[in-house]
Amino acid sequence: MKRELGIARCGLACCLCSENEHCRGCNSGDCPDKKWCENRKCSIERNIENCCLCEIDCKKGLLAKIKPYGFTLFAKRYGIEALLNCLEENEKNGVIYHRQGIVGDYDDFDDVEELIHFIQTGKR
Repeated sequence: MKRELGIARCGLACCLCSENEHCRGCNSGDCPDKKWCENRKCSIERNIENCCLCEIDCKKGLLAKIKPYGFTLFAKRYGIEALLNCLEENEKNGVIYHRQGIVGDYDDFDDVEELIHFIQTGKR
C-alpha cells in the first residue's frame, strides 16, 4: 500500500491501485484521466478535495459505479483516514484491490451497504 497516494477524488483507492507505478493520483497533476474525469472537474469547481466532502449525494461520473460510490459513502460516514485504515488492514489480511486488471475483491458487490460492511470487516 502506498498510503501517501491516498484516496482519489471519486473515492477510488490510489494507494492500492495497480496503476500507481505510472500514476501518482488525481491531485498530482499527471493524472492520465484529468481531461475527461467528471468527478475531478466537479470537485475542483466546488473547491473540495474529495467527493466525500460534497453535500450532494450524486452518482455522476465514476460515482455511477458501486465501488467508487461505496468508498465515497464510507468516507462520508467515517472519514478518509478510517477508509485508509480499513483498506490497509484488509490488505494485510489478504484482501486484494486489483486481482485481475483493475478488478479485485471490492468489485463483486451489488449492494453498497454490503460493500461498506466488507470494507469495515474484510469479510463477506
